[in-house]
Amino acid sequence: MHLDGSLHTTESDQGMTRAYNHARETYLDIWDTAVAEATLPAKDLERAKNFYTERLGLTATSQDATGIHFVVGGSRFRLFRSGGSASGSHTQLALVVSDISAQLLALRARGVKFEEYDYPNLKTVDGVADLGYARAAWFKDSEGNLLGIAQLTSTT
Repeated sequence: MHLDGSLHTTESDQGMTRAYNHARETYLDIWDTAVAEATLPAKDLERAKNFYTERLGLTATSQDATGIHFVVGGSRFRLFRSGGSASGSHTQLALVVSDISAQLLALRARGVKFEEYDYPNLKTVDGVADLGYARAAWFKDSEGNLLGIAQLTSTT
C-alpha cells in the first residue's frame, strides 16, 4: 500500500501476485494463507443442519461457535446462526455438476423442491433454465437461502 493507501503488486517467485504495504514494508499474505468459505445465514441452525444432511446428503465436517461447516468438492461453506432472514433473491451458493438431470432426480427423491421462473430473460421448464452457456436450476434451503445447480454446456 502506498502512502496514499493504494496497493502495489509484484510477481512472486511462484508467479502469484503479492501485495506489499510500502509504508511498513510488510508482505500481506492473506491471499496465500487465508481459507475462503461461503457463509449462509440460518435462523434455526439445527433445522438448517438437518436440511443439508438429510435432504442434500452432506456430512458436516465440524461444528463450533461460528456455525456448522461443510466441504463440497474441496470448497468450504458454513451455516451460521443469524437473527436476520436470507433474501433468497440471488444465488448464494452455486454448484457446478456434470449431469444436472441426474442431480435433480436424486435431489427431488430426497424432497428438494426446485424453483420455477417465468421472466422475460429467465424461464424454467420443469425447474431447469437454458442459459445458453449452462443449464441451471435453483432451490431454497430450509432458511430461504437460494442455491443453484448448473451444468456447463459445450461451447462448440
